[in-house]
Formats: sequence, structure tokens, C-alpha cells
Amino acid sequence: MSKNNSGLHISQQFNSELEEIRSHVLAMGGLVEEQIRNATQSLVDGNVSLAEAVISRDVEVNKAEVSIDEECTHIIARRQPAATDLRLVIAVIKTITDLERIGDQAERVARMGSRLAEVERPKNNYHELQNMGEHVAKMVHGALDAFARSDVEMAIKVSKQDEQVDQEYDGLMRQCLTFMMEDPRKISQMLDIMWAARAIERIGDHAKNICEYVIYLVKGKDVRHITIEQMENELKI
Repeated sequence: MSKNNSGLHISQQFNSELEEIRSHVLAMGGLVEEQIRNATQSLVDGNVSLAEAVISRDVEVNKAEVSIDEECTHIIARRQPAATDLRLVIAVIKTITDLERIGDQAERVARMGSRLAEVERPKNNYHELQNMGEHVAKMVHGALDAFARSDVEMAIKVSKQDEQVDQEYDGLMRQCLTFMMEDPRKISQMLDIMWAARAIERIGDHAKNICEYVIYLVKGKDVRHITIEQMENELKI
């Protein structure tokens, strides 16, 4: 094999490895999306067996993070990537960390759902929590789609949705506090609802983080800790 052909072969092999870790991230993301939806559904339906399934599957999310992290470590050691390739590996490492934390939050929602299944259900059947859960699940899906497509505009669009999730969370907190003051017997139940809502709100934060990594990957700019308006100005979107 000639030197030129050898270099081309190595380059193709490297590209294949990068695409493989990208596909593994998306597979992990698909698992995490399923965990979010099942955790929310278990809470809304009072389905303890579904909640237990979510809790037991969290180990799969953890294993996926460890496996992909090892792949990235090997790529850095063997290939010594630079420029865009290095940014991809860094973005992957950061993304799987947030996906693992999303998995933890989904597990927490499932645990709260299992506890809430034992008490009297409200008339609205946790409608607000269901809406929040569906909202953040869509955010995670959108963030992963932006990652798969290297789509900065979609990443910005998903990031903007986090503000609405925060508003939904604040509204539910106020509602829970009102119920607690009106009927102290509901304090324990309201605290479980508040913990579940907090976990769901955090999922939205992690989805936004993934969008920021997409922007870093594509544009090479760190847009953490700035407002959406500053982000748009920085990227001229």
C-alpha cells in the first residue's frame, strides 16, 4: 500500500470511528428519551411497575456513558484529533455526561411517582407534571436532533424553550405551596410533587446544555452562561 493510500485508509478509519461514537450518543439519547417518557407516564398513571422498570434501567444509561467515554479516551490517545474532530470528541464527552444526569432525573421522577401512587390522586391527575414531562422530552429530542444534524439554528430554538419550562415549574411551585398552607395534611404529597417537578425542570436545563455543545461543535464558540439574546448576537442568527 502506498503512503498516500495508507494515509487515506487511516483517515477513513478515523472518520468511521467518529461516526460510530456519534451514533452511540444518539442511541444513548434514545434510551434516555424513553426513560423520561416512561417516568412521567408512571407518575401520571400511578403505575408502580413502570416506575420500577425505569429505576432498574438507569444502570443501562450509566453503562452507556462509561462505554462511550472509553471510546473517546481511546480516540484521543490513538488519533490525537485536532480542530473540528477534537471539538466533536469534547462535545460527545460533555453530552453523555448530561444524558447520564438526565437519566438520573428520570429515575428520580419514577421514584416520586412510585411514592405518589400510594396516596390519593388530585382531580387534575398531575396534569401540570405531565405537560412539563412532555415538554422536556421534546427538548431532549430536539437537542439530540440538533446534535445529529450539527444544526445550530435548531440548537438555539430548543434552548429558548427552557425559559417556558422554568415558568411552568415556578407556577407549579406556587400552586404546591398554596395547597400546603391550605391543608397541612398534604405537605408530604406536595413535597414529592415538588421534587418530581424539580427533576423535570433539571432535564430541561441539561437539554439546553447539549444545545450549547452543538454550538461549540459547529462554531467553535463557548456560549455557556450567556443569555439567548447574547447567544444569537454572538452567532449572528
